[in-house]
Amino acid sequence: MSSARAKSNTTVSAGTGGFGRRSTVTVFFSALLIISLAASILLLRELDRLRTGATLEEVLYISSPKLLKRFSLGYEGLLADIYWTRAVQYYGARHHAGAERYDLLWPLLNITTQLDPHLIPAYEFGGTFLSAAPPIGAGLSHEAIELVEWGIRNNPGDWHLYYDLGFIYYEMKEYRAAASAFERGMRVPRAHPFLQLLAARMAEHGGDIETARMLWTATYQTTPEQNVRANALAHLRALRTDEDVLELEKIVEAYRQRRGHLPRALGELVEAGWLRAIPLDPLGHPYRLEPSGRVVVTDPDNLPFLSAGLPSGYTPRALPKIGGQ
Repeated sequence: MSSARAKSNTTVSAGTGGFGRRSTVTVFFSALLIISLAASILLLRELDRLRTGATLEEVLYISSPKLLKRFSLGYEGLLADIYWTRAVQYYGARHHAGAERYDLLWPLLNITTQLDPHLIPAYEFGGTFLSAAPPIGAGLSHEAIELVEWGIRNNPGDWHLYYDLGFIYYEMKEYRAAASAFERGMRVPRAHPFLQLLAARMAEHGGDIETARMLWTATYQTTPEQNVRANALAHLRALRTDEDVLELEKIVEAYRQRRGHLPRALGELVEAGWLRAIPLDPLGHPYRLEPSGRVVVTDPDNLPFLSAGLPSGYTPRALPKIGGQ
């Protein structure tokens, strides 16, 4: 009897010891979780500091996606959303401040998409503003290509990414690579039919204005990202302005050849019946005629990307307004 009681006591003690070890493990990991959350808060505060007062020597204290993934304790998606938000805020703040560089944009987007490879808006945003030349973007075309190729590797069935890749190559004037990217997208099930048309146009015409209009129109119509849509709209306005200016200058030159002198203003062309009315630019302002015969816009600061129509001696007073910044 006493032997049985002793055995029973031993069993209870052993069970209690196992429970004690499990409790210790639970406490340890709970403490680790609290420490990780505290570290995340500190990290977010530091990112806020960088966002509001960043200098040219910007750094991220934790720039390794692998390390951050370990710290996330399985909450990679949540941390990716945080970094994605910071990336957009960082770009907006830097752009609004008149920055010429965006040193943190690539690291922030790289971390975001490594943590969540399926966050499609990050690829679309990054493809546009990493590749764009300063002051609109970071001027990092090769990093933009790397980002979008990573997106394709993890989301091979999303045709938008092939379109974004082709567009980056188009902006780099690498038309064969652009056509190849569009052709890859054509083979994706349920891809938009215009990818086939873009591939053909890119192979045949390269950088002509109609191809550019088609690309920017497609970007505006298919992306949900507000900043990307605003950037596309600004390019479409610039294309229309360029065409207007070239056409008006042809009319001015024809008038000079017929009358022997330049018109004093576009209103003179209206009075002579050469124009029905003074044309308006995409912002609704009338075009102006300089004494040299050049046709120019009234408000160039709000018409970025122009290649024609800039007033003589014009220097930008402010960054162009992209995405409501």
